[in-house]
Amino acid sequence: MNKGIALLGASTFFLGACATVPEPFTSAELQEAASRNFAEVDAEQEPVTAPIDLYEAMARALKYNLDYKVELMEIALRERELDLQRYDMLPQLVANAGYAGRNNFSGASSLSLITQQQSLEPSTSQERDLFTADLSLSWDVLDFGLSYVRAKQGADEVLISQERRRKVANRVIEDVRSSYWRAVSAERLLTKLQELESSVTTTLENSERLSERRLSAPLTALTYQRELLQIQSQIRTLQRELVVAKSQLAALMNLRPGTDFSLALPDRTDHLPAVEYDGEDMMMTALLNRAELREVGYRQRINARELDAALLSALPSFRGVLGVNVDSNDFLFNNDWVNYGARASWNVLNLFRLPAQKRAVRAQNDLLEQRELALTMAVVTQVHVARARFGHLREELETVSRQMTVQDKILNQIRAGHATGVMSRQTLLREEMNTLVAEVQYDIAYAEAQNAYANLFASMGIDEFSPEVTGQEDVATLRASLAKLWQDREAAVRLSGQ
Repeated sequence: MNKGIALLGASTFFLGACATVPEPFTSAELQEAASRNFAEVDAEQEPVTAPIDLYEAMARALKYNLDYKVELMEIALRERELDLQRYDMLPQLVANAGYAGRNNFSGASSLSLITQQQSLEPSTSQERDLFTADLSLSWDVLDFGLSYVRAKQGADEVLISQERRRKVANRVIEDVRSSYWRAVSAERLLTKLQELESSVTTTLENSERLSERRLSAPLTALTYQRELLQIQSQIRTLQRELVVAKSQLAALMNLRPGTDFSLALPDRTDHLPAVEYDGEDMMMTALLNRAELREVGYRQRINARELDAALLSALPSFRGVLGVNVDSNDFLFNNDWVNYGARASWNVLNLFRLPAQKRAVRAQNDLLEQRELALTMAVVTQVHVARARFGHLREELETVSRQMTVQDKILNQIRAGHATGVMSRQTLLREEMNTLVAEVQYDIAYAEAQNAYANLFASMGIDEFSPEVTGQEDVATLRASLAKLWQDREAAVRLSGQ
């Protein structure tokens, strides 16, 4: 009775000790995590020491962009998982050692089945304290087959993660191109916009004072103020669109917000590389190279191997065993021995599951085939749209370029007239604003055309970075590789158009 109560008390104590309650992070732990993350988010990055051009911006994005790093870590994880799956194909080698003891001998006697009397006095064949050890090697043929299939599926998962990495890298580079050209426009024009806004504000205040003193006709003054306010509103709209471009570019390069850096400002040009690819050739190239279609292909291969796994699971299992044993019991005639054996087992119910597994695999394959067809249509449509968009934006850039040239000539005429007193200050401010708008429109059109040019290659699944690029190179090496790739690509396009 006392032993039972003691056992119950001990059980209650241990159960109470095992009880757990939610423990949220403390303020100190949260503060430590926040400080650590803030310090590590841009740690070990090469400092910006010179104006950044387009190819360096791309290089920094490929090396430091955190979204891209996530994909690289995904590939590393899949590769490590594949390494682990390979070990599943090896035999099992298990070592055991143990000790057992008791406070008295384990003994027994025998009962005669004929006389129903004890035939032997109590005796033992086992010591009170025993040390045992064994080393067993076993190998299951069925487990090996299933592990081999899973390893092949894991290898396809690695390839899928590599295709996702290509997709993310191309998207990041496209975003860099667009943000870079917008940021270039911002660096060119924000100072001019600020100067023009200051001039508009001063003129507006002067007009309001003249109106209050009734030194000008009320309707004329109000109309003038309305035009000035419209110009001011346009200035602030342009500033809003441009001021975030550099911050977006910094985020893509993983530069800490507020980092001071400048951009290399290329000369304005309406030159864009010619694209002479045939539309059908572009579509076929896309169907060969697009990451999404390759991923579906790998998924189909994984699913096909799932049927192999189902078939293997329905087969009998055969396991062979070989072991070495040691026992310290002195009553044993042999204290060490080698054991061996084989065993076959078969879960017959797996045969009844096999038809259902086959139907599930076929249904999954039908889904993947339909998804492949849907992606095929989406891809060829994207190629067609990208090709048409680039052609349209090239024409739009030419028009905007001509508009900017005409606007420059108009501004020169207005300035000359204002210098001689023929043109009013209001007209000059309006045309200065129109000139800045024309410049912004040109820069935005050029950025969109450059982005459309890059999107042409992305729609065909042609990587926007060299195949040997890993992201581990320094920024200068990456920049040189990217510059050579794009310059060679433009040269090849020009040569094919001749």
